[in-house]
Amino acid sequence: MLSRKPTKFIAAGAAALAIAIGGVAIANSSAGNGAAGTASAATTAQVIPFDRGNPSPSKVVGQVPQGWSAGSGTIVTGTAANKAKAVAVAAYPGGIVNRVVMLGNGDYNVHIIGVNWPHHVFVNKDFKVIGAE
Repeated sequence: MLSRKPTKFIAAGAAALAIAIGGVAIANSSAGNGAAGTASAATTAQVIPFDRGNPSPSKVVGQVPQGWSAGSGTIVTGTAANKAKAVAVAAYPGGIVNRVVMLGNGDYNVHIIGVNWPHHVFVNKDFKVIGAE
């Protein structure tokens, strides 16, 4: 009977650790998180909330990188992607970032879902929002 108690404690500890790691991962992946210092550089813009059945407006704000087309670029992760995500969400809060794409010129396309506009927020190499569409 003594051999079962350590096994129960180890299993309970492992379960608690898994729950804690999952909570941290969810918190870090939410659209609302921002990096210190990067959020203050962005200006908050008006996001158009998702409205099922109504088409997204076709508008461009700021600068869209020359030659950009939807689906172009390479999906990136890591520190640079997290910085691009943070400034995009600070400028356009209310959506969920599902990917960050590095474009051929070094700028980033932060793809936002859960809103009717914008779906693409463009962030330059200096991690400043330059445009949205």
